[in-house]
Amino acid sequence: MSVSFISAGLSTLPASEAYPLCGPEWAARPGPPAGCGPEAAPPRPGWKNPHVSNVTVQLEMKSLWEEFNRLGTEMIVTKAGRRMFPTFQVKILGMDSLADYALLMDFIPLDDKRYRYAFHSSTWLAAGKADPATPGRLHFHPDSPAKGAQWMRQIVSFDKLKLTNNLLDDNGHIILNSMHRYQPRFHVVFVDPRKDSERYAQENFKSFIFSETQFTAVTAYQNHRITQLKIASNPFAKGFRECDPDTWPRAPRPVLSPIPQSSRPLKDHHREELGPALSRGLSGAPGTVHLAPEALLAPPGCPSVSYHGLYVGASVRTRPAPYPFPETKVLGSQEALPLRPPQGALGLLASSRVNLPLAFPLDPLYR
Repeated sequence: MSVSFISAGLSTLPASEAYPLCGPEWAARPGPPAGCGPEAAPPRPGWKNPHVSNVTVQLEMKSLWEEFNRLGTEMIVTKAGRRMFPTFQVKILGMDSLADYALLMDFIPLDDKRYRYAFHSSTWLAAGKADPATPGRLHFHPDSPAKGAQWMRQIVSFDKLKLTNNLLDDNGHIILNSMHRYQPRFHVVFVDPRKDSERYAQENFKSFIFSETQFTAVTAYQNHRITQLKIASNPFAKGFRECDPDTWPRAPRPVLSPIPQSSRPLKDHHREELGPALSRGLSGAPGTVHLAPEALLAPPGCPSVSYHGLYVGASVRTRPAPYPFPETKVLGSQEALPLRPPQGALGLLASSRVNLPLAFPLDPLYR
């Protein structure tokens, strides 16, 4: 089944009859307009193949489409292509379970006008004659063709369909003119196994139009109410929603249990092992540890720093350092370094000059 064969069959619907299908201007016409009922009727009556004549289609998310339609649905078109929201989804009934069908969509202009949005009145106004028509394209559902039983088993979604305003698009996207109004059409095509199936092209397909799905193609949303409705109803737009942070769902935080304390007080010999500074720092309420400033220093038994012991195999002979430390005063030996703590450093060190033996070796290269 070729694309030219299907296009030839679908071309039997004249463009003059593809313009607005529902609206006040059609009220004077006799008979109900096509596509205005809960289950859309084919655009043009005529004899159809029994494999498609009994097919009925129901639009999914109908209430959401109607809500958008009341505000004036807008669909974004970009050069790279943008998916539709709401997504066109349908439920199909009445197919032959063993027959093969192809499902496809196309888009037709609602009129021959170009529009602009009046922000002061929040309405769309005609702004002149329509731009030259874009190349007509058909979008086949990626599962086509398939048995009727498969199509009827679940909801059919055209979530891969993309709209673009790039006239040179080579990705198969639907090409539309910005600021023009369009009506999507849904087609069910019976895959006729006969060799001369082209002779029956007009009777092997059935088209459905839902007026609530018509929209205006735009490069940026014009109506702020459309923007708000899309953010509120699109599950992929959660990042744009504005709400009270206190109402956001939060994951439960892990409960940090306090450090287990022994029920028995520390013995004197335990305090002696910990040292006087650390044992004094352990005083306080259970579950909390307060360290005295002296506990942050090196323990008394830690060896002082000597640059002679930093090199393996260095001579045991000691000699003074070749270069004195900048802005320091040697106090008897270089094993104790005078450090100048910053003024008011959290009150840990009260004096402005304290000799602190370092608890780690100091590289002479960084002295």
